[in-house]
Amino acid sequence: MTKDKLPRDVWLLGGVSFFADVSSEMIYPLLPMFVIAVLGASATDLGWIEGLAQGVVALMTAWAGIRSDRQRRRLMWVRWGYALPVIGKAILVAATSWPAVLLGRVTDRVGKGFRSSPRDALIVDVTPGSQRGRAFGLHRALDTAGALTGVIGAAVLLWWLTGSPSGEAQTTHVDARPFRLVFAIAAALGIVAVVLTFLVKDRSAPPSTSKPSTGRLLLPRSYWIVLAMLLVFAIANSSDTFLLLRGANLGLSAWQVVAAYAVYNVIYMLGSYPAGALSDRFGRWRVIGSGWAIYAAVYAGFAVANRTAIWTLFGVYGLYMALTDGVGKALIADHAPPEHRGRAMGIFYFATGITTIASSVIAGALWDAVGPSAPFWLGAGFAVLALGILIAARPR
Repeated sequence: MTKDKLPRDVWLLGGVSFFADVSSEMIYPLLPMFVIAVLGASATDLGWIEGLAQGVVALMTAWAGIRSDRQRRRLMWVRWGYALPVIGKAILVAATSWPAVLLGRVTDRVGKGFRSSPRDALIVDVTPGSQRGRAFGLHRALDTAGALTGVIGAAVLLWWLTGSPSGEAQTTHVDARPFRLVFAIAAALGIVAVVLTFLVKDRSAPPSTSKPSTGRLLLPRSYWIVLAMLLVFAIANSSDTFLLLRGANLGLSAWQVVAAYAVYNVIYMLGSYPAGALSDRFGRWRVIGSGWAIYAAVYAGFAVANRTAIWTLFGVYGLYMALTDGVGKALIADHAPPEHRGRAMGIFYFATGITTIASSVIAGALWDAVGPSAPFWLGAGFAVLALGILIAARPR
């Protein structure tokens, strides 16, 4: 393998994620409107759905990561991880109440939990340390390209099915049939990702050479410091469904909300690989800190935005994601022993997922009790706090 050439399996796993996200992102931007406008639930119910779904991801990701280390096999978890979401999406097609949506989301998220740590550990297993930022950047770029394809497809389908190119805000009861048809198409497309996993070669995780645990779950002190820093920011980071709900709240129709989400995915896709390459060259924390500053500004913007500003804010939010998502995973991988990479990724997903439960439930409660701006002021404030701690601590 030449110095500049990324391994074949990195490209293949990126392709798998591309098709999985085509499927997932046809549904995700529609969920807030489906839950509230079609099923008549509240923002608090939405917060519980997304919070519990993220909690399931957290638990399953930690467990799958540890098990894949012990079994020294990753690919079985990856395959199941892309198969279960197909079932979850099929449940959403038939959902007539928000608890049914919760069941579908939990099934979907169990799959994400199964695959995330083993897949990321597999990427690390086949990639030299000097290329990890690029590898995760490429994976996030392909993943987000799939998301962009999915949201554009959903927007076009909604526009065609509803015949409403400029529609009214979708916060009152609307026809469920266009939503269900989009969900059904998305479930069918998820099968493609499952098929592509059979082209990826399994890799044996390195055998453990660690001494018995000293109370830190076999991971070094530097790993826990990095994780603690990332968790401070995670307190600010509630589910993105509230961004989508805010778009509808300010007057965007269902297809326009999805189109605004597509703007976010364009910037996220275009920025992920360059951000990963920059982190390889200049350091992970500098790139992540820049992303946190952007996040604080964007969330403050969502708190005071009007209908026109939403489009720009979604685009800038995509830049934040490009600077932090793949780079954060590369940072975790930098501090994980080779034989415990699945464990390291699993604990990372577990800890951030548990934090997301709290932040999402609080965001939903604030939306209902105080107003739509309240969750965004809270998120912006905690992001500023996290950035201040990062600057003061200056982790290396």
